[in-house]
Amino acid sequence: MSILDIHTPTVRRRLVQFIRDQMTAAKFEHGIIGLSGGLDSTVTAYLTAEALSPANVVGLILPYGNSDDESQEDAELVATTLGIRSQVIDISPQIDAYFARFPEADRIRRANKMARERMSILYDHSRVHQALVVGTGNKSERLLGYTTLWGDMACAFNPLGGLYKTQVRQLAEELGVPEVIRNKPPSAGLWPGQTDEGELGFSYADADQILYWLIDQHYDIEQVAEKGFPQDLVAQIATRVQQSAFKSRMPRVPEM
Repeated sequence: MSILDIHTPTVRRRLVQFIRDQMTAAKFEHGIIGLSGGLDSTVTAYLTAEALSPANVVGLILPYGNSDDESQEDAELVATTLGIRSQVIDISPQIDAYFARFPEADRIRRANKMARERMSILYDHSRVHQALVVGTGNKSERLLGYTTLWGDMACAFNPLGGLYKTQVRQLAEELGVPEVIRNKPPSAGLWPGQTDEGELGFSYADADQILYWLIDQHYDIEQVAEKGFPQDLVAQIATRVQQSAFKSRMPRVPEM
C-alpha cells in the first residue's frame, strides 16, 4: 500500500458534493470545462457531469494547429461518452497572428500564450452558457508551479486541486475513464512530442511522494532524502515549490 493511496469511492462522493456546493453557493446551474483529452480534464468532466447532470456541462475543445490529433479525438470521446455539450474551437488563427509580430518568441512564451488564450475563450463562453469555469489542475502541478498563471490556473473552483497526479489516476479508474486516457503520458500538448515528465525532468510517481513528505508532513530535505530519494532531486523539487508559491496566492496589496 502506498502512502498516496486513496479510498476512491469516498473521494468521488466528496468531490461530487464539493462541485454541487460550489455551484449552489454561486447560484449557477451550469459548468464549463476545457477538454484537452488528458487525464485531469477528463476526470473533472466525469465528476462535473455526475454532480450537475450531463445536460448542465459544456466542454470546449481548443486545439492549436500542431497539437496531437489524438488528444482532440480523446477529448471528443469524453464528450460523447458523457453526453455533454461540446464545441471545437481552433485557437491557431489568433495565436499565429500574434506571434507573426514576434517570430523570435521561444516555445515557452508560445505555450503560455496558448494557455491564456484557451482560458480567455472559456471565460467568454462561460458568459454565453451562464456557466462557471471548472478548473482541471491537480495538486502536483500547483505545488511545482507547472501551470500558467491566469491560464489553466484560472477558474471559479478546482475539484482536483487537493489531489496529487497519481491520486487523480486512481480516481480515474474508479470513475471508469477510458483506458486509453488513463494510460497516456501526461502532456499539456504544448508542442509535438511534449510530455510533462520529460519537461520537468522527473516522474510524477517520484515527485508526488517527495511533495507529500515535504508539504503534507513538513519534512526537511535531508529527512525526505532518508526515505530513499536522491537528495539533489528532493532539493530541486523543494526549490520549485518555493519559487512558484506566488502563483497560488492572490496578488499582494499593501495595508494602508
